[in-house]
Amino acid sequence: MTVGNTAVVQPSLVEARRSLWRRVGDWLPAVMVAIGFLLVWQVAVMAFGVQRFILPAPLAIAGAFGTYFSEIAAAAAYTATEAIGGLIFGVAGGLLVGFVTARWVSAREALLPFAVAINAIPIIAFAPIMNNWFGLANPASKMAIAALLVFFPVMINTVRGLTLVEPAALELMRSTAASELTVLRKVRIPNALPFIFTALKVATTLATIGAIVGEYFGAPRASLGQYIVQHAAYFNFERSWAAIIFAAAIGISLYLLVLLLERLVMPWHASFRSHET
Repeated sequence: MTVGNTAVVQPSLVEARRSLWRRVGDWLPAVMVAIGFLLVWQVAVMAFGVQRFILPAPLAIAGAFGTYFSEIAAAAAYTATEAIGGLIFGVAGGLLVGFVTARWVSAREALLPFAVAINAIPIIAFAPIMNNWFGLANPASKMAIAALLVFFPVMINTVRGLTLVEPAALELMRSTAASELTVLRKVRIPNALPFIFTALKVATTLATIGAIVGEYFGAPRASLGQYIVQHAAYFNFERSWAAIIFAAAIGISLYLLVLLLERLVMPWHASFRSHET
């Protein structure tokens, strides 16, 4: 019995190790590029005597990161709340309007041009307006900016995913006398999921950018945007760059959460099956 169990378990262990090494191999090039970039950055700053107000060295930024970790983390938590709130409201609104727009052709033809036009407006045009509506110190103003940036990519991709369905699939469902609700549940939503998750990946970055840029135009001192602006004004650029690292960490964390959610919601997608093989 022991031998039999060993014979069964051993191949699974070998396969697990191969999968682990495969994943390490996938990440290794990116890690090596990042390390090489930081080394070149450090050497270039030291060799050419670049002043810290132009570009601080990575070691100086790392020192500031460790020294002022607690206060930068508190500011990042404040900004992350705004980004997450804007992401939730923007995604919810984009999905709702996207489903309604995809259902009626007249609504789609009327709303999509406006969505594209409004999406082309720079964020700095919205920031003062939202701050005036909700107040400089109110996190809702930054959530509104983030939600506005998130809304249109989610809406447009939702509409595309729900409408760009294979005609053969629709004909097959109609041949079985399937209702519109069944077609939506069985065909349109599964077809739209890759589009929606693509929009969500973009939205994580947009929400973070929207929250921080909105803070540039006015926010409490506890916010990450104001932390970057204030310390840059006092030539504490190491602390500003350390705060920028936290800002990037917010976007990356939200992106990874979307990747995890995508894996849980649609494990059947071809991209996951090809990666596993």
